[in-house]
This record gives sequence, C-alpha cells and structure tokens, in this order.
Amino acid sequence: MNVVTRFAPSPTGPLHLGSAYAAWFAWNAAKETGGKFLLRIEDLDQGRARPEFEAAILDDLRWLGLDWDGPIIRQSDRSAAYQSALDQLNRDGLTYPCFCTRRAIADEIANAGAAPHGPDGPIYPGTCRTIPKADADARIYDGEAYAIRLNTAAAITRTGAVQWREDSDTVTADPLQFGDIVLSRKDAPASYHLAVVIDDAASGVTLVTRGSDLKPATDIQVLLQRLLGLPPPTYRHHTLVLSPDGTRLAKRAKSASIAERRGAGETPDMVLAAAKQQLSQG
Repeated sequence: MNVVTRFAPSPTGPLHLGSAYAAWFAWNAAKETGGKFLLRIEDLDQGRARPEFEAAILDDLRWLGLDWDGPIIRQSDRSAAYQSALDQLNRDGLTYPCFCTRRAIADEIANAGAAPHGPDGPIYPGTCRTIPKADADARIYDGEAYAIRLNTAAAITRTGAVQWREDSDTVTADPLQFGDIVLSRKDAPASYHLAVVIDDAASGVTLVTRGSDLKPATDIQVLLQRLLGLPPPTYRHHTLVLSPDGTRLAKRAKSASIAERRGAGETPDMVLAAAKQQLSQG
C-alpha cells in the first residue's frame, strides 16, 4: 500500500545527524511503496523559530537528496484549524482554563514532597480543574493569563480505552500518564500534541515515523484523535542516533550540524552511513 509520511522539523536550529536520519527514515518509508513524503515546518515557537534556520534545513534536505511532495506546510499558517479543534473540545466540556504559572506548579509539587512523573516530567496536579466556571470566567474577564488544559480523565471516560498500531502490533494507550496536558496558551495557539494530530489528519498522513523518544507521546495523541474524530495513522518508531559517548544528539548540546559535516568534506552517503552506525541499541 502506498503510504504518506512526513518529516516535521522545528526551525530553531540546524539539522544534526539524528534529525537527518529521521528525515531519511520517513522519506525511505514513502519511496519504498511509491508513496508520498511531506515536509511540515513546526514553527509555533515564534520566540525561537528563525527563517534562516528553516532555509538551512531545506538546503540540507536537498543536499541529502530528500525531495518532498507538494507544498511545504507551516504550522504558523494553521491557527484557525487549531482553534476549531479547541472549540470542539471546549463545547464537549473536556477542557478548562489553567491560571497556574510554571513557578506555581513547581512550588506546589515541591511542597507536596513528591509528584507522579510522566513522559514529559512531573504531572500537573490538577490545581485549576475544580475552579467553578463562574470564577474562571471572571478571572479571564479581568485579563488574568491562562492556558487551556485537557481534562484527561473526563476525555477517557468519553472515549473508553484507546489503542494504536505500531506497524502490525496493537498497543493499548495510557493517556493518564501525561495528566491534564496543555492544549494552548497565550504564546502558542496549540501545543505540540494538539497541532501534530490535526496536521497529520489534514495532510492525509497514513504512517507517522519518528524517534523512539516520542513513542510515549502516541498515547495522548491517539486520545485526541478519537475525541476529534480524526483518522488514526499507523506508527513506526525508530531507534535514536546517539553521539559516540552514548548521549542524545540535541541542538542545545551543540551537536555537529549537517552543514558542518558538509563543510568538512563529507558526502550525503557518508552522513547517512554515520547516522546508521550511531543508532542506539535500545
């Protein structure tokens, strides 16, 4: 069956070996079946996204020989679609405004002495979940900053158990491990989890390929798919490309960029061979 895959980099820094491998993995999965490989720029973080980083990413992908089908999709152009999904979840009574700052959440967790941890760190303790609607509306009217959170337990009550496909395997999701995730905040029209499921469905993505570090995120994303009536793709998570000392590659760690490897005389084949050689065994 022809598949539709995508590569979705954030233009907050240059491509490194791990992101180049992720792009090749998605591209290859599509080309093996005569399918389509889409490119989406996840530029919702306007404080860190830079046009020069996007231009460099596109240049590196072309140099690697990874051509994409159709126009480039940019999340910064899709705020209306995210708001429509938020409106649906709001109407269904599955969201609530959260007025907690990051510092307030951290202090509450510290004062509690311990807190359950999920894939994204300590789970939000649900401080604002029980605020009466009239009180929340008054605080919003007064201009108090807030985020929109998903009431995950209520959402699971609505959907029942959810499952997803990892190639031919069926996985039972555990969305509660994420707690009440943020869906949007003042500085971002949609969180990663919300935006990615909307964009994948809108683009007709049938196979999501990505690193194994994002595998837990599938649990909360399939819950959102079910709530919004979106078609679920199949997933394929690949092992990670690690640095020679076994640590993860990351922009913030200043891992060697593809541009630097190009400047050092490496060819595209050499870059991809290096990436495959440094795949983790987990």
